[in-house]
Amino acid sequence: MAGPRWTRRTWMVCALITALILGFTEPVRANEDASCDNSSSLGRSENTRELDARAEEDTRDEDSSNRIMNGSDCKLHAQKWQAALFMSPKHLYCGAVLVAPQWLLTAAHCRKPIFKILLGRYSLSPVYESGQQQLQGIKSIPHPGYSHPGHSNDLMLIKMNRKVHESETIKPINISSHCPSAGTTCTVSGWGTTSSPQLNFPKALQCLDITVLNQDRCKKSYPGQIDNTMFCAGDEAGRDSCQGDSGGPVVCNGSLQGLVSWGDFPCGKPNKPGVYTNLCRFTKWIHKTIQSNS
Repeated sequence: MAGPRWTRRTWMVCALITALILGFTEPVRANEDASCDNSSSLGRSENTRELDARAEEDTRDEDSSNRIMNGSDCKLHAQKWQAALFMSPKHLYCGAVLVAPQWLLTAAHCRKPIFKILLGRYSLSPVYESGQQQLQGIKSIPHPGYSHPGHSNDLMLIKMNRKVHESETIKPINISSHCPSAGTTCTVSGWGTTSSPQLNFPKALQCLDITVLNQDRCKKSYPGQIDNTMFCAGDEAGRDSCQGDSGGPVVCNGSLQGLVSWGDFPCGKPNKPGVYTNLCRFTKWIHKTIQSNS
């Protein structure tokens, strides 16, 4: 029988409650789709990779080789489409991707009131960065077929309050119309925790090269939990996306192929790859939704 599925947001809610009770101040990361009662039997088979809250005093990992779960600092402004979603001035909870001048894509399980959106950032420190733009979300449109807690069709469009100004630091990315082939090397990026179950948050945007796996292997890793709206990637233990990365981009051959969705907990376990939204299945819905709401 499959274990409980935790999004990478609900876990954080439970951790935050525990932290408040015990008086801890370390950042926590939540999964939205599981209850606190399931924490004792948690097996990452539904841990979404979303952060619900983050303490002001973050634990930082000073080893630049240990990022996003053994990724590394991205090249400065190489991920021009990367966005960060905040619930409050300092509380990052999900990533997102710029796909049109006024539109972001993120995971449907990231739906909640958005305090601000940052684009053109490399670090999430309070220090202003030249070229950054701050916007607000005015409309969230999750895919109508999104299922909870299974996470089929895990994508959502966010309309911003204005169009971004394209620049050397900010630029939309095209969505691939072709589904990913097994063996393809892709890049996933985000500001999520760099270790699991311990929480260590990076100073700079993290990048990790991952390998797309065939569907048979993906289904074997998560029996009864994978459908054609998902694909698995990442075949090495300890190399994985994790809490705080939800909704972030998976880029293959220069095009947006997927979004960080869910996986097992702790992150980076052997034979438990990350699971990503298979965007090639949704190009018509994405374009039609943007056109009808512009």
